[in-house]
Amino acid sequence: MRTMEGVVTIVQEGRFQLQDDAGVSHLFILSPGAGAETDQLTPLPKRQARVRVRYEPAENVIGNLAQSIALTDA
Repeated sequence: MRTMEGVVTIVQEGRFQLQDDAGVSHLFILSPGAGAETDQLTPLPKRQARVRVRYEPAENVIGNLAQSIALTDA
């Protein structure tokens, strides 16, 4: 499984966008087993929260399937 860190910039209906340290934006779709709900992610863009996402490439869509998301200290 892959991991990525960055800042959450957009959250909408089970999807979120993360901007990595190089300034590249990545689209993620929450996996049903991710342990997070859209309501929990909604405040993150306003806080410019830094997170670590464990993910795998999603099939038949542009984006990645987030298996877990956690706030980081940095």
